[in-house]
Amino acid sequence: MSRFKKRPAATSAAAEKPENRRPSSADRSAYFARREAAKVLRTVLQGDAKRRAVGSIKSLVYSPSVRNKRGTFALVCETLKYLSIIKEVLGSANVLNSKWKRQGELIYIVTYDILFGQAASLVGDAEKFLLLRKDALQSALAQLLVRKGMKDIKDLTACQKFPGGLISIVDISKPRYVRVNTLKLDLKSALQELGKQNKVHEDDMVPDLLVLPPGVDLHNHPLVLNGSVFMQGKASSMAAAALQPEPGWEVLDACAAPGNKTVHLAALTHGKGKILACELHKERVQRLKETINLAGAASILSVAI
Repeated sequence: MSRFKKRPAATSAAAEKPENRRPSSADRSAYFARREAAKVLRTVLQGDAKRRAVGSIKSLVYSPSVRNKRGTFALVCETLKYLSIIKEVLGSANVLNSKWKRQGELIYIVTYDILFGQAASLVGDAEKFLLLRKDALQSALAQLLVRKGMKDIKDLTACQKFPGGLISIVDISKPRYVRVNTLKLDLKSALQELGKQNKVHEDDMVPDLLVLPPGVDLHNHPLVLNGSVFMQGKASSMAAAALQPEPGWEVLDACAAPGNKTVHLAALTHGKGKILACELHKERVQRLKETINLAGAASILSVAI
């Protein structure tokens, strides 16, 4: 008989090492949201560096290729809010090697989550790299507060500036505007559907534009996801409405991407005209095509020039 006792197998989840546990659905969702947010942030920062408009955060996030629109939008906005602080902390902590410096936007997003956000769901190589250096990051943040003579993070963020003035975090005092895509849905049906959960009324200036209370979250609403309504601000919606195109017109949109105004033109002509949508930047043509397909705007021809 053997003198050695066989160890019982670990059967409970608690016996697993935390780093070896299988990622939950929340972990995976957060992982992909951070990577989608990094892509949007890269586009915004590159446009700012070149002093070239790349569209609003909303228009970038509402691309059909972005799955977790709500999480991505929040991550981009919050990271931009803290961006100058994050850059100073990373510089002071001196924790980045050449590999991660080349993925700066993802590093900014993950650093935000570690210092200010949802550090509980951090899975991924970049996340693991920075978590091992969390103490250094927190120490650098504490030193930054001392240097600036600030008591807490709120005081520090109050004096931050957004990159190039391109970005404005959502002002909760402003109403939420949505434009009804009449190629797919009539105004009365949209009013009835959106009115089930929110107060909604027609805008007094722009046809087919609806006004909802500030802060209403429609990111995952079925009408938004299927292209029946577009999250489009009043100023953006006024451009096509001011032209007043009629059915049968041929209209040239010379700077079309991401395509909200373009598909608005198609709706105003009831799909019975021809809209030639041109875009100089080839990488943005795909965004334009996705918007056109979502809207069901068959009268639009998109081209890169």
